[in-house]
This record gives sequence, structure tokens and C-alpha cells, in this order.
Amino acid sequence: MKKDIQPSNGQLMNESDELPAKLAKPAQRALAQAGITRLHQLSEITEAELAKLHGIGPNAIKLIRSALDAAGKAFAHTEAAEEQKP
Repeated sequence: MKKDIQPSNGQLMNESDELPAKLAKPAQRALAQAGITRLHQLSEITEAELAKLHGIGPNAIKLIRSALDAAGKAFAHTEAAEEQKP
């Protein structure tokens, strides 16, 4: 699952767009191999897609979710989840 996700026009690269510093090395390597280098890129994939990457475990997901929350972002939603909403 390699995604080359480029920032959209007007999307600034700043410190709040950095991946969590405390992310374990296996998780860092998994993200790098998937082409994910910035926090905003994680808001374009689902949590389930992220969890499928070798090296991404519950701790990494927790850290990334917290970082996304702090930046006012969230993981992408699946269509199935959207369809279940009343």
C-alpha cells in the first residue's frame, strides 16, 4: 500500500504536520516504506489500512490518533462506516 500523497494547495508543512516523535522505529519504517512522511497523509487513509502495515501496532495507532487529534485531524472514514450512520 504505497501512497504518494502530496499536500494540497494551501496546505502548509509545519511542526504540527510532523509524525509523532515517540513513534517506534518499526512503525517509522513501515510509514516510510508506505510513502507516508507527514501527519496530514494519515488523514487520507483509514485506521484499518494503517493497521495492516507490518510494524504498526496498537501503540503506534494510539500515538498517531493522538497526534491527529491535536492537529484537528482524524483518520479517513470508510464508506461502510458512513453507510451505517442513520
